Amino acid sequence: MLHRLVITFTLITSCNVLFAADNSAAISSALKRAGTNRSQIQAALDRSPAKQREGMQFLIAHMPDHDLKTLTAEFLLENVRLAYQAREESSWKANIPNDIFLNNVLPYATINERRDRWRKDFHDRFRPLIKDIQSPGLAATKLNQNISKLTKVKYSTKRAKADQSPYESMESGLASCTGLSVLLVDACRSVGIPARVVGTPLWTNKSGNHSWVEIWDNGWHFTGACEATGDSLDRGWFVGRAATAKRDELIHAIYAVSYKRTPQFFPMVWAADNRTVHAVNVTDRYTRKKEKLPEGVVLVMFRAKAQSTGERLVTTIKVTDQAGEFIFSGKTKDERFDANDHVEVQLRLGQQYQVTFGNGPTGTTQPLKVSKADQLVTLPLP
Repeated sequence: MLHRLVITFTLITSCNVLFAADNSAAISSALKRAGTNRSQIQAALDRSPAKQREGMQFLIAHMPDHDLKTLTAEFLLENVRLAYQAREESSWKANIPNDIFLNNVLPYATINERRDRWRKDFHDRFRPLIKDIQSPGLAATKLNQNISKLTKVKYSTKRAKADQSPYESMESGLASCTGLSVLLVDACRSVGIPARVVGTPLWTNKSGNHSWVEIWDNGWHFTGACEATGDSLDRGWFVGRAATAKRDELIHAIYAVSYKRTPQFFPMVWAADNRTVHAVNVTDRYTRKKEKLPEGVVLVMFRAKAQSTGERLVTTIKVTDQAGEFIFSGKTKDERFDANDHVEVQLRLGQQYQVTFGNGPTGTTQPLKVSKADQLVTLPLP
């Protein structure tokens, strides 16, 4: 795998300090919104062990209002404790970035499903199956091959509702693609595998909506829930339809659920007015055709970040060569898109360029030398 070189043109304030400051304000707001359940949320914060406090703070800072008003301290403390335990037990713990763990292993729910207490039961059910496997991707495929048999749940259009919780699906034995996806995501998270639900409200051929699962293994990979493809990821009957998705059309784009709050909501056709589930737009990853680059040409990726918060922002960029000849213009992507989804430009290895960026009338111009393939350039904005 090619490594990415991160270039920053200015010193950006420590992300950890900013995260703590942002968390403090978010937690204060969450406690107010908890209403009569505030004492339970406060107890969960106060009783969290020091090594798990970051996780509890993350959950509460980004928690939907309904959960703030209903979840108990015991529910939250158990969830956090078992999530950290699963991470420590996993063979791949050193390869999972902390932000991926927080957003894709730690959460107790995926979409708007009923909040079940599934962690311990699922850990005990599924841990023996994958305990000797060395990668999260292979562990996830093993779960996907066996989960229907172990839970006695199968796909059916006769399921009670689309947004079933794990135990609602297991009680009836029937689930939609969404219910099956929630089931597989929770099974993965119970053993420390980062996972998230992905879906589109409507295929471009108008054949309906669909949900599936993404697994983190040095990047995101997809699989159909209870639609195992052996030991391989990134295969499925829906690949052709996903390739025709339209990023800028709400009902035809592809979204991955995010527990962390983002500017983008996850469109749920079963609850069209519900915008409490957050998401990132991952359409480009499914529609992008990988092309062979000419010799000596590599991809350089660009993102823009606010210097004060580290948040990704939309800004116009223009790339020219040393003689001032135009090469490329486009816009960076903000927090509505996956963190690994960047605007890409084909440039010549070893060459010098000028990058002009910014939302003002003139912008800022900085030099850029292309030194590696998959080079990631971070542009700082006020």
